[in-house]
Amino acid sequence: MALDGITLYGIIYELRNELLGGKIDKIYQPEKDEIIIYIRNIGNNYKLLISANANFPRIYLTDEYKENPINPPMFCMLLRKYLQGGKIVDIYQKGFDRIVFIDVLSRDELEKEVVKTLVVEIMGRYSNIILIDKESEIIVDSVKRVYQDMSKIREITPGIKYELPPSQDKLNIKKFKKEDLFAALQLFNGKKIDKALLNLFEGFSPVLSREIAYRSQVDDRYINELSEDGIEKLIYNLNLLKSHLENSNFKPCIAYVDDNPYEFSIIELTQYENLVFYKSVNEAALKFYREKANAESLKSRSHDLKKLIQTHLERLYNKLEKQLDELKNAENADIYKLYGELITSNLYKLNKKTDAFKTINYYTGEEITVPLDIKYTPNENAQMYFKKYAKLKNAVEFLTKQIEETKKEIEYLEGQLLNVEQCTLPSEIDEIREELSDTGYIKKKNKDKKQKKSISKPLHYISSDNFDIYVGKNNVQNDYLTMKFADINDMWLHTKNIPGSHVIIKSKGTKIPDSTILEAAKLAALHSKAKNSSNVPVDYTLRKYVKKPSGSKPGFVIYTNQKTLYVTPDDK
Repeated sequence: MALDGITLYGIIYELRNELLGGKIDKIYQPEKDEIIIYIRNIGNNYKLLISANANFPRIYLTDEYKENPINPPMFCMLLRKYLQGGKIVDIYQKGFDRIVFIDVLSRDELEKEVVKTLVVEIMGRYSNIILIDKESEIIVDSVKRVYQDMSKIREITPGIKYELPPSQDKLNIKKFKKEDLFAALQLFNGKKIDKALLNLFEGFSPVLSREIAYRSQVDDRYINELSEDGIEKLIYNLNLLKSHLENSNFKPCIAYVDDNPYEFSIIELTQYENLVFYKSVNEAALKFYREKANAESLKSRSHDLKKLIQTHLERLYNKLEKQLDELKNAENADIYKLYGELITSNLYKLNKKTDAFKTINYYTGEEITVPLDIKYTPNENAQMYFKKYAKLKNAVEFLTKQIEETKKEIEYLEGQLLNVEQCTLPSEIDEIREELSDTGYIKKKNKDKKQKKSISKPLHYISSDNFDIYVGKNNVQNDYLTMKFADINDMWLHTKNIPGSHVIIKSKGTKIPDSTILEAAKLAALHSKAKNSSNVPVDYTLRKYVKKPSGSKPGFVIYTNQKTLYVTPDDK
């Protein structure tokens, strides 16, 4: 769900308590539509996440790690110029609109005090982050520029005056009266109660509207079916919400459905059974969006890459099928050799006009019919059969090699598909994209030679015996772990003949216990194509027995002296 104006009110209340008077220390832009502001206030450090993502626009305090690009985007540089080192003097909301205003006091080039306002518009695909001059209301810039040909409503470009989005003229929950509600409800005669509340009140979301209707026991009713008792219950629950807001008495919670976060709100969502409550609205927002938004961001980044890999795989599957069919036909070459031999041994019996003849197959002693082409002499027929035999025998050798290469290519791309699914950071997606470019699957782009590369990190676990276990999430990490990071007496693990991650157990110069090897084997199975299977074979051997052939693809190794464990993956 998108942040509604009522929940946003609670987040702003908490942000004011924590951030007012704080100094902006650093500003980063990890995504094209997302910024993180580091703030110091009375000895405490905070990270404020602001996102204009079309699917999950949001603002709250965060503790999560976000990977930043080596070269900061232009909007990030502009925010640093105007806001970094500044003091947050106000954070506010007009009514219950989904717009947050953050006033920052700083000094300009002439050391004169100026106030810049960061405007955060949380409006679905129209969400934006805009920097304006407080006094003149002129737009300095925005994370998304909106030109006249893009919107008939308003333009958002540097140098023009900032205008609020068009008002919808709704009721303010803090100011409403019983008679106002009754009169307003009549405008929505024929609508369901929750839909009417959504259209009536500023800042209401569908889940909040349903909650008020549910508590009032009218969630299945239409406006024209409302009784006096139903109206009284609505009034009571609306006043209760009003009281919660006026007294900052929030009860933030997340509703879970099938163990997945489904909705969250500033008040208890009694319409759901499985609720988890939090101390603050910011914490609930962070918990709710952390998984959903990050997964959506990675999904968006990896979608085209997965589609490209799958397209290549489909072509390879078809290619392999055709090669196997051709090999099957080629493997019947011996019959043509036999035809040639039988014709040669029976030349004295044959004449040119014979289209077939019967004779004894001297290999089996059985009668066999040998077809002939009457356009050619028997001897010419024999020579044609011998040539066809030789050609097909050569084809068997060629096709066998080709099939082996096709299978290796399929294995490589299936491994890359698995790698994409395992990525947890944007840089890991970029590493796979670059590798596919280097191996010819993606057209290479002109690169900036001065541009630095960010290096992603493998997963790190600690076994029950206190041994470090590392798991690669892509081929760059796999090669690094195996060929550079691991010592020769560390343990190396990989699923047997199944695409998966390289796993390293650091030995610390001591013998690795069987229990740690078993745990590492389960991790290897979990981070493989067989993660949903049972009894997955996992090979393990010392790192010194693992070699990388010269010229082999990233992530490919050969190994010896291995033993095999059969384990069932367990994500716990």
